[in-house]
Amino acid sequence: MAQRVTPYKSGINYWLLVADPDDYSYADLERNTAAVWNRVKDYASLKHLRDVDSDEEVLFFHGGTELAIVGIARVTSDPYPDPQGTSADEWVLDIVPERRLESPVPLTEIENLPELQDLDLVSNPDLTFMPVTPEMWNRILELSEAPLALSTQENQE
Repeated sequence: MAQRVTPYKSGINYWLLVADPDDYSYADLERNTAAVWNRVKDYASLKHLRDVDSDEEVLFFHGGTELAIVGIARVTSDPYPDPQGTSADEWVLDIVPERRLESPVPLTEIENLPELQDLDLVSNPDLTFMPVTPEMWNRILELSEAPLALSTQENQE
């Protein structure tokens, strides 16, 4: 009997979006409980945005004066043309807040780690939406939990 062929699944991908907290912050996303993410305008970021699948996770980076990753959002739709866009090239997706990080991860800390030098946030800071490898994702989450882990270790000594 022939084996059943299953369709290819790409696996879960991880992403990072950049937002100016004066315009729209992670706290705004938490308060609104959902958002249509329509703040991606540059070509390279739009190209990345079109590769997102529903249910993937996104690191939420505050640009402006804060310059830190502050939370995680979950994508709840596949990308779709911006209904309020002025061009057929404009795409959006729906996101919801997943959780705030234990501690924000500042860009200065990311820039100082050799294992995160290939992150587009460091090498191409003009992007507003970018992929993140699973290894980088896990390292960033470790960094966000590090102060908590250190304080726990100190209490056990």
